Amino acid sequence: MKKLTLILLMAGISLMGYAQTTPKTDTTKIWTIHGENTFLINQSSFSNWASGGVNSVAGNILLNYDFNYKKAVWSWDNKVILGYGLSKQQGIGTRKNDDRIILNSLLGRQASKYWMYTFYMNFQSQFAKGYKYDGTNQTLISSAFAPAYLTFGPGFAYKRSDNFRINISPAAARIIIVQNDSLSHQGAFGVDPDKKSKFQFGASLDAYYKVNLIENISLENTLKLYSDYLDKPGNIYTDYTANLFMKVNKFVTVNAGVQLIYDDRTKILKNDGSGATHAALQVKQIFGAGVTYKF
Repeated sequence: MKKLTLILLMAGISLMGYAQTTPKTDTTKIWTIHGENTFLINQSSFSNWASGGVNSVAGNILLNYDFNYKKAVWSWDNKVILGYGLSKQQGIGTRKNDDRIILNSLLGRQASKYWMYTFYMNFQSQFAKGYKYDGTNQTLISSAFAPAYLTFGPGFAYKRSDNFRINISPAAARIIIVQNDSLSHQGAFGVDPDKKSKFQFGASLDAYYKVNLIENISLENTLKLYSDYLDKPGNIYTDYTANLFMKVNKFVTVNAGVQLIYDDRTKILKNDGSGATHAALQVKQIFGAGVTYKF
């Protein structure tokens, strides 16, 4: 509960900072399309360094696209995020440090100035296999479509602008997919052993907020919550992501990101070598400088 409270507090602090006015838009334009293609690189090397150190290099590719439709009382907002990264350390080898496929879609019909009736869909998965490393040993813990999460349902949303919206669905279906045979046999990610999927029905909240903190520095926040009515509704799946974008010039940016996930049904291998698993707060951090092309 303390971990969940921390995540919600971080998200709340970011959301409470929203005080900017809605930007003017071209009301005659039906589709608004923009995106960012980013390549990040981190590198460190040491030679006769008294304090010690490990030579390493890492590269990440991130594609972040928005396709937004608006006509009369109807709107349709779509976001595509594709990310993949590898790191190589001396004496360790090459390992994955980022791998995500995220598709968000929100269809809305205007009810009032800022409120809409909605139907939303969210899909999340990854491209490649993931491992837990223990010395020279590695254990498979994930792969493409293992897991994959598909969530959808009707609801209502508060949308201040393309940069600030909250969608709530009190009747949301969620399907957990585990297509890898060995992982499904273990009952990984909350599916029943030897099953490839699990159906859930509950309530969801999906919030998005992006703000310009100062000139050339922006903060993007995404919060996803899900409660399963059918099984332990008090155990709320929580996924919070914060990305800080710092623009150096037209093409060069510095990006820092953190993702926090708490899922009581996803068990993580303990580090004590016992092979036992437990639920734990999952944390991923990425920092780097690179080239970004926006359109």
